[in-house]
Amino acid sequence: MSSTTTEAKIFSITQSKALAEKIAAAYGTNLGKIITSTYSDGEFQPSYEESIRGTRIFIIGSTNPSSENLMEMLLMIDAAKRASARHITAVLPYFGWARQDRKDKPRVPIAAKLVAKMLETAGATRIITMDLHADQIQGFFEKPVDHLFASTIFLPYLKELNLDNLTIASPDMGGSKRAYAYSKALQSDVVICYKQRAKANVISHMELIGDVTGKNVVLVDDMVDTAGTLTKAADLMMERGAKSVRAICTHPILSGTAYERLENSRLEELIVTDSIPLKQESKKVKVLSCANLFAGVMHNVHHNASISSKFIM
Repeated sequence: MSSTTTEAKIFSITQSKALAEKIAAAYGTNLGKIITSTYSDGEFQPSYEESIRGTRIFIIGSTNPSSENLMEMLLMIDAAKRASARHITAVLPYFGWARQDRKDKPRVPIAAKLVAKMLETAGATRIITMDLHADQIQGFFEKPVDHLFASTIFLPYLKELNLDNLTIASPDMGGSKRAYAYSKALQSDVVICYKQRAKANVISHMELIGDVTGKNVVLVDDMVDTAGTLTKAADLMMERGAKSVRAICTHPILSGTAYERLENSRLEELIVTDSIPLKQESKKVKVLSCANLFAGVMHNVHHNASISSKFIM
């Protein structure tokens, strides 16, 4: 029997189980059986509780810190390779450690490439991920990478809001390409925030390039960590005459005092995906599921069908 007609099996790391269950349901199957044994010192061992010999398996898991998420993914890939799975696809809704994609000062690692090599060495034969922090991270892999865009999810939601005088904004110069892509799809204007950092997660200065007077502004970014940039940008735009400010961020890391900053900011709404589970609920955070997007791509990959229809931009 060919691999395209053999039923694919879907598994999940511990942290991403809620999303994996949604993806499996959208795919039309159930999650595969796996148990994780933990030693008293914290060492853990995943074990597949069903045969995966000769099958294509999808292992779903975001690799955001702590490092246990990445380690669990690596162990599951290695176990699948040793159990004679034919194809092992690592499905990473959020590719962790991606901000370290280059040497920005002497004597620092390029962690994104290291993680890519570890996934391949463990035995991954394909990678499916969404909104990488930098598109060129795909080049760190020697295996095929399907890099999905959350715009497939966000654009229909934005169109339903039917905002007048819509303006798309980038919270920094690096995100200007993403902001332009959204503005082109929505036929809107673009503004850019210019920021300088004193150190990681600390902004020393921010300026706005463009006019937002009387505009409904939507900030677009790939992730939100401490929410310092977004909330500062939202407050600045409201001071400059914006009618409202929303933000779209694919990956809701939301660490430290992020939730407190959101609640105290003039940001009307933060729209995210469920690539990472929220640490707590917030009336300002709107979650749109990426389950259907991943399920559709996984189905097409398994059946050797084109996935280009899954890309809006």
